[in-house]
Amino acid sequence: MGLLFMIIAFVFFSNYSLSFANSSSSSPLSVGFYDKSCPQVEDVIHEELVKKMSQRPPLNITIPGTLRLFFHDYYVQGCDGSVLITPTEDKDSERNTPINLSFAGDAFDICPGVVSCSDILAILAVDVVHWWKGPHWEVEKGRRDGLVSNLTEAELLMPKSNESITSLIRGFESIGLSTVDLVTLSGAHTIGFTHCIEFASRIFQKDTTLKVAVREKVISSCPFPKIDRNVAEALDQDTEFLFDNKFYKSLRQRKGLLLTDNVLAFGEDELSCKLVYRYSEDQALFFQEFAKSMVKLGRVGVKTGKEGEIRRDCRKFN
Repeated sequence: MGLLFMIIAFVFFSNYSLSFANSSSSSPLSVGFYDKSCPQVEDVIHEELVKKMSQRPPLNITIPGTLRLFFHDYYVQGCDGSVLITPTEDKDSERNTPINLSFAGDAFDICPGVVSCSDILAILAVDVVHWWKGPHWEVEKGRRDGLVSNLTEAELLMPKSNESITSLIRGFESIGLSTVDLVTLSGAHTIGFTHCIEFASRIFQKDTTLKVAVREKVISSCPFPKIDRNVAEALDQDTEFLFDNKFYKSLRQRKGLLLTDNVLAFGEDELSCKLVYRYSEDQALFFQEFAKSMVKLGRVGVKTGKEGEIRRDCRKFN
């Protein structure tokens, strides 16, 4: 058995995307894509995830980090595992863009040359959400891995923490996702963390849209002007180790550290504000819609059929 399988631990996730050309698909994704070629793939991934959680704490880094990797992969070239490529001396990759510099990785084998790295990320995404008591969904598979990982493109397309709600919505619409998807997928921040540098301006300029108690709580760990870029704060200050709807409740209470989170609840888009309210009141609805949006996200810019390749090592092209 064995395709090189990577669990990537990273700390911070923010939500935004810009447009890119979607690849044509010669073969559709399907839930049972590996039923004959590697039927044990999901079980093995789950077993290895459980093993890693017991061997290598803290959970608050590994689990949200893996979920964040799935989100960041689709920003550039679609869901094709390009974010996993390790830069070399003569060629940079997406992993070298500043927002990705906290990535670390380990590897083990599952069905080499059969299961793609991009499918592994998709399977991991549902596993890590379910690990922290979140919803479960059937994972569509059949993606192939990309042949390009471009630093310049990644720097252009990667999210910024000061985007307006209008810009966020425009970015999602450009890749076939909606305002509902934007607000729903942002709920992953319930187990997310962010660098101090991403919200420093809000606490040091005394942003009145951020609750004073939250500002006072985080300012000691993010001292100005010497901000440690390695220090992180939970995006859900109430239940950071549980996948629930408390993130939306905290937004309504003006506890959202990132401006891009705050504008979901207090921006000029009426639908976004309404969704934050509905999800804060109805966790079952949030779980249901999150599962749907994750399936949609997993279809963005996929390569299938004869496009791309199936990497034997997720960190480098074949």
